[in-house]
Amino acid sequence: MKRWYKLAALVAGVATLAGVGASARVADAAPTAQAPIQVGVVYSRTGLLASYGAQFVQGLRYGIAYSTKGSGAVNGRKIELTLVDDGTDPVKAVAGAKDLIGKGYKIITGTTSSGIALQLAPLADQNKVLYISGPAASDAVTGVNKNTFRAGRQSYQDVLAASSYLGGGAGKNVTVFAQDSAFGVGNFLAVNQVMGNLGGQKVNRILVPLSAQDFTPFAQQIKQQRTDLLFVAWAGTTAPAMWRALDQQGIFSSVDKIVTGLDQRVSYPTYGPTASKISFLSHYVSNAPKNKVNDFLVNAMKKRGQVPDLFTPDGFVAGQMIVRALTKGSVSDVSRMITALEGWSFTGPKGQQTIRPSDHAMLQPMFQVKLVEAGGKFSTTVTKRLRAKYTAPPERR
Repeated sequence: MKRWYKLAALVAGVATLAGVGASARVADAAPTAQAPIQVGVVYSRTGLLASYGAQFVQGLRYGIAYSTKGSGAVNGRKIELTLVDDGTDPVKAVAGAKDLIGKGYKIITGTTSSGIALQLAPLADQNKVLYISGPAASDAVTGVNKNTFRAGRQSYQDVLAASSYLGGGAGKNVTVFAQDSAFGVGNFLAVNQVMGNLGGQKVNRILVPLSAQDFTPFAQQIKQQRTDLLFVAWAGTTAPAMWRALDQQGIFSSVDKIVTGLDQRVSYPTYGPTASKISFLSHYVSNAPKNKVNDFLVNAMKKRGQVPDLFTPDGFVAGQMIVRALTKGSVSDVSRMITALEGWSFTGPKGQQTIRPSDHAMLQPMFQVKLVEAGGKFSTTVTKRLRAKYTAPPERR
């Protein structure tokens, strides 16, 4: 039983038609055959996760362009994006989503923050709209209701990708060092579950307030716990200061192994000389996947002197999902759009992906990588590609 739960120029054109810089328009109550299809995008243009939000929106435009062969239209109707800045603030996000819903929008996407996604998901269910969350990683988003889907990965998939690093034998002391947020707590719960299945490990946690600027006291707590394996789950602009504090307090020499998810490209230099000491799991780096969709994304962005970043594929996949829902369903019939997405298997930038029909988990590949420094520049070397079936989270019922 289900738990209801040569395109660079064309892409530039789609960016224009997708409402870049345009003001919000009220969705037609009874649209004409040629009226634009309105899609609301609630994302962090400002705030702690603004850089991730920018990656998502950029990927979204490319995903729509790719899926519509550059037309930006489905059945002759243009897709228009209305961008709403949530400032990485759940209160602003909810207000923005309610405003879009009140204007008649039937599709909403976006959301980097797990805390925000968990606020918007109930709104989608209550108001019968299709909601596709973005990079928000909380496992609780999966299976929350039938109207909510996700375009990105979830914390459990991160942990499974890191399990070969973490599973170095029974009897290890494991510490999850994370921000005190839905994202951080979700990572602790996932690590605790995975390590519990391995047997013999003790999993501790150190949760750091999002407002923290001095990380020395928290680094000292790691030392006091005599940790064998440290799993770091961190996002946002405070990461460089956090890594400096760990280095200054000698954590890299006192802990056997440190595992973390590789962050966005701009963060690479912040790891400095410690980069070679970290075991990285990766949601996405542009040189990891080998498929035509990723080739399109990489080549299209290369023409603009850009490189896809950590959450560019999440936006791209959201674009693919929106076009799929509109092509096989109808913006006027949310139930048909939901049916069109459930069980859909497709190739995204990361590779083969499937939307699990029972709980809407996004099954997808994950990667293990090394961060390599040469001549002051950092690059990634892929050490393992993990197929989707090996990183599938438990089914929620």
